[in-house]
Amino acid sequence: MIFRRSPHRPAGSAPGTPSRAEPPDPVQVAHGYHQRTKHAHQRYAASLGYLDWDNQPDPFRRYLGAPLVALPQGGGEGQEPPYDALFAPAGTADAPPPRALDARSLGDFLFHALALSAWKQAGDARWALRVNPSSGNLHPTEGYLLLPPLAGVAEAAALHHYAPREHALELRAQLSQPAARALAARLGPGGFLVGLGSIPWREAWKYGERAWRYCQHDVGHALAALRLAAALQGWTLRMLPLADAALARLLGLDRSADFHADEAEHPDLVALVQAADAPAGLPPTEGELLALVDADARWHGRANLLSAEHHPWEVIDVVEAACRRSAPPVDAAGASRPAPASLHALAGPLAHAAGPPAPARAVIRKRRSAVAMDARTRLSRAAFERMLARVVPALCPHPWDALPWPVSLHLGLFVHRVDGLPPGLYALPRTPEAEPRLMAAMSAGARPFRWERLPGTPDELPLRLLAEGDTRRLAASVSCGQDIAADGAFSLGMLADFDGSLGQRGAAAYRELFWESGVLGQVLYLEAQALGIAATGIGCFFDDAVHACFGLADSRFQSLYHFTVGGALEDTRVTGLPAYPAPEA
Repeated sequence: MIFRRSPHRPAGSAPGTPSRAEPPDPVQVAHGYHQRTKHAHQRYAASLGYLDWDNQPDPFRRYLGAPLVALPQGGGEGQEPPYDALFAPAGTADAPPPRALDARSLGDFLFHALALSAWKQAGDARWALRVNPSSGNLHPTEGYLLLPPLAGVAEAAALHHYAPREHALELRAQLSQPAARALAARLGPGGFLVGLGSIPWREAWKYGERAWRYCQHDVGHALAALRLAAALQGWTLRMLPLADAALARLLGLDRSADFHADEAEHPDLVALVQAADAPAGLPPTEGELLALVDADARWHGRANLLSAEHHPWEVIDVVEAACRRSAPPVDAAGASRPAPASLHALAGPLAHAAGPPAPARAVIRKRRSAVAMDARTRLSRAAFERMLARVVPALCPHPWDALPWPVSLHLGLFVHRVDGLPPGLYALPRTPEAEPRLMAAMSAGARPFRWERLPGTPDELPLRLLAEGDTRRLAASVSCGQDIAADGAFSLGMLADFDGSLGQRGAAAYRELFWESGVLGQVLYLEAQALGIAATGIGCFFDDAVHACFGLADSRFQSLYHFTVGGALEDTRVTGLPAYPAPEA
């Protein structure tokens, strides 16, 4: 069993003397969970093995009894920045100008971050899609806002839950007057807090033990969606260094009486949102934030029941507990800092070479996950390199400036149909210092890789050819036999600096690696949509078979998420419906 340790016998005690077992090492727990939940050709990670449709979780959390206030549905008051503007450094001419915080800008922010994007119908079945994608469209991620008084939203400073079906805010807690004054003084004009929490049961219903991984992917997707929606408003967003217990208290997730025990919501993060031209200053401390939800705060509502019955997955609770942050990180400022405007210039020409600029709001809201690829669509080399430039933080500041830790994920690519590039295996180290470590880790393979720079690719883009050849069958095989990994123009695995990250930052880094993979995925989704094609995140893959493709023989680097990009096949059995007003599900 991976979560047990051998009994420890203190020095000098006689054999057989009872002793108290050492508490499990959280990093070992994370390693054990990761190994336990790997898929392999011979076996899949544990799940029910069937879908219990009678207990499918309600995709919408509501706090029964909490007042509900509808928000405006998007609109930039005549402003329609191009998609490329989302990635421009703040303060430059290309970046959207800051908007004042009001009901319209807040509604626009959430409409392009966490709202519904469409409804789909096939026969009698009807389901909603959201701006922030989710594994299996199950949506474990919930959004919260801590807002100052805002005309048309709330008369007093309060904590709200975002209800995406209604595109509305539910009042969870009204702050006391002293807390409200402290909030306004600390955040400054136009500043507010946005938080995320996860309901693991929503994913575990379908995916069993591996579901915790997918919850973390979804946090990353939502974080990137929030960051880019903030950029659309001319705002910045940065995560605050808080312990998980403080997060739970701040978001009201520690109020056990408000939740069903099997549908507990885990705290993920809280971020500070401010206008890009707001004076720089120290963020509020953990103590200052906790003082906001003081004894005089007035709470409203109780979470609705999502399923009548539940199947427990104890291992999810174990790994969640191990990966909680018990104290704020010592250094919350990581290496993912905004790039100078001169470096951002590389991604711009690549983008324009790939086609005319698309409107930002349309790209965000039209993003979809392809269910099948056409096995024909090809990408130009310029379009392919533009997508890769977007995921290199030194070349593109957003949304990587939202991650307060060093860049930890790199790409192993299966290139199938890119004009001007030979099909084969490629690597993209996302920082210069990662390349020698990747090369060393990949040296265990049966054949040496070439690690060639590609003539014609900008020197700043570290794309490396590893080996030429048709990798379509290989890509499908390691992605649980899914043809979609072969039928796109390319697919990839996100290779995490696993041992190094957990060794330096502790078990909390395990979930942060998945968050970073979700941010990567969100950028790839939007890039594909901007090019008029499609993408799909692939959570089912044979972990160690992927590692073997890239010569990885130990846990130094681990693949956490797969992706494929290409031309989508339309399913004519499915009808699209507008997101709002929401029909009956």
